Amino acid sequence: MGYEAVLFSPALVEKYAVSEIVSLNTLTVNYGLVLTPAQALALTQTRAHALVENGRVEFGGGVAGKIIRRFCDSPNMAMHDYEETLHELIEIFYYYKNETLDLISDDDLIKYMKTVFDGPCMGSLDLLCGRELYNLARNLRFGYAFDYSDETYEDMEDEYEEY
Repeated sequence: MGYEAVLFSPALVEKYAVSEIVSLNTLTVNYGLVLTPAQALALTQTRAHALVENGRVEFGGGVAGKIIRRFCDSPNMAMHDYEETLHELIEIFYYYKNETLDLISDDDLIKYMKTVFDGPCMGSLDLLCGRELYNLARNLRFGYAFDYSDETYEDMEDEYEEY
């Protein structure tokens, strides 16, 4: 009984997650991005809150480390809003894990988030969440291709009307 309690201790999981996040500073410092232990703790608390808000359960440290690794080289990340951006990315991630009905893996969702964050969103979290991920979730739920767009279909209709 005592051994299982240690394995699944929320305090131990949080401590591990904070340690993992802080250890990523060795990678992110190359991009001018560094988190303090207090900031790392705040990110783990955001993760815990996002899990509760979205009715999700997760074992281990979560995706904060994966998000940090994927986004640290983004030209749209800056030290002055690094922590705040990570908080939002974590919340967005868990929300869209639900919205996509888990039809996309964690790694693929994070990869997609980074691609559109740096591309069409040009660093805008509002566009990431309100347009790109909304469309991705809709497309996955209805069985369309990731990049299906109603505008593409409407453009095709306009072409046929000319004939």
